[in-house]
Amino acid sequence: MITTITQEQNNMTKPRKPADQSQQEIDHTAKMQAINVNVWFGKKQVLKSVNLTIKPNTVTAIIGPSGCGKSTFLRCFNRMHELAPNAKMTGKILLDNEDIYNSHIDPVQIRRRVGMVFQKPNPFPTMSIYDNVAAGLKLTGAKKGKQLDDIVKRSLEQATLWNEVKDDLTKPGTSISGGQQQRLCIARAIAMQPEVILMDEPCSALDPIATAKIEKLVVELKEDYAVVIVTHNMQQASRVSDYTAFMYMGELIEFGETSQIFENPKETLTDNYITGVFG
Repeated sequence: MITTITQEQNNMTKPRKPADQSQQEIDHTAKMQAINVNVWFGKKQVLKSVNLTIKPNTVTAIIGPSGCGKSTFLRCFNRMHELAPNAKMTGKILLDNEDIYNSHIDPVQIRRRVGMVFQKPNPFPTMSIYDNVAAGLKLTGAKKGKQLDDIVKRSLEQATLWNEVKDDLTKPGTSISGGQQQRLCIARAIAMQPEVILMDEPCSALDPIATAKIEKLVVELKEDYAVVIVTHNMQQASRVSDYTAFMYMGELIEFGETSQIFENPKETLTDNYITGVFG
């Protein structure tokens, strides 16, 4: 059977850049801001003039089909993308109104201020639960003794994991369930006292019960941090986020309050994606 795509159907998935994507002024109330961000891997351009504002104490969800540039964009916020071979970026990423790509900025310090939680739980396999949380702090040599104990406890409490592991802190980080491991990784990020937490599909490998715990945690974390989450789950985006960005083929198609994006999208392409016309 041969499927014929009509011109009308083709137009439904044709990216159309909103008019305000070419320029954007600095928003001094933002915690982070992307201005005209373009990214290449070798000769392939994967992000095209993306502008986005991250407000303090909010959750921002980034949605879009696979391969649209969501995870690449997320990694730009703590300079992790530049670790990939042949990566190149133009534009600006501001943290508290300062460009994190300025030549005098230490990327290691940026990664301390902007923590990352990955898609698959990745506790250090040779380390205990306690040492997983304390790993970054021990590397810096800044904390030890009771002060370190207090930070580990506080971080596990913030990750809603303390009561489940407080009697097993010496056990391997990989000895607990997948959902607990993901919360352990969140505790590890929190222990570094970041200002922003990035999450790249943190629930994709988890069961519904573990997913519900992570979602509840994400909402709670915005009391202390700005949170940015990449997700393929649109229901999850609608549940946990205050703002939603829809990306397609390397472009930011629409950005706004989550209720507006899901209930009254301005762009036809956004509406088609949310209603399942493609994706």
